Amino acid sequence: MPLDIVDKGRVEGETEEMSRLREANVEKAPPAEFFKLRAQLLKQGRSNKVVADTGNMWANLKVYASGGENGLHNHTDQDHFHLVLKGKACFYGPRGEEKICNTYEGVMLPSGSYYRFEAVGDEPLILLRVGAKTDPTAEHPRYNIYGKPLNSDSKENGRIETIPIPGEFWGAEE
Repeated sequence: MPLDIVDKGRVEGETEEMSRLREANVEKAPPAEFFKLRAQLLKQGRSNKVVADTGNMWANLKVYASGGENGLHNHTDQDHFHLVLKGKACFYGPRGEEKICNTYEGVMLPSGSYYRFEAVGDEPLILLRVGAKTDPTAEHPRYNIYGKPLNSDSKENGRIETIPIPGEFWGAEE
């Protein structure tokens, strides 16, 4: 489709020089990245699927059969949020904070903020997690509450074997 049809902000009386500039700017701009939110449901464990990533900002679709990220931890190189798409999550903070988030509710976590969460209720927890790069404030990107590096795939962080439910999915059609 010609740019003249797509660009509703075209200046009236555009000169050939303006047109060349517009075309050159479009040529060097990165394309949009489209994605679908679709995840396999789980009998046990958790999954994490990157659905879009620019390098500075990313979106992950996370599924929890039960449990969650059970070790208080922070991220020292990103701001991020969790949005509940299905189920319920209870988020905890280091000062006794406790908040149950239902569908379409969430939490914003600035870089360095300690938290943990778990799925509550009878249905799986599905989260959209969006992160954005910040200047790192420490040597490692993730720490437990004792100031020790924490791997996201560790037992300390609630990792157990993932068992999918064959043929059961949530979200957009394939």
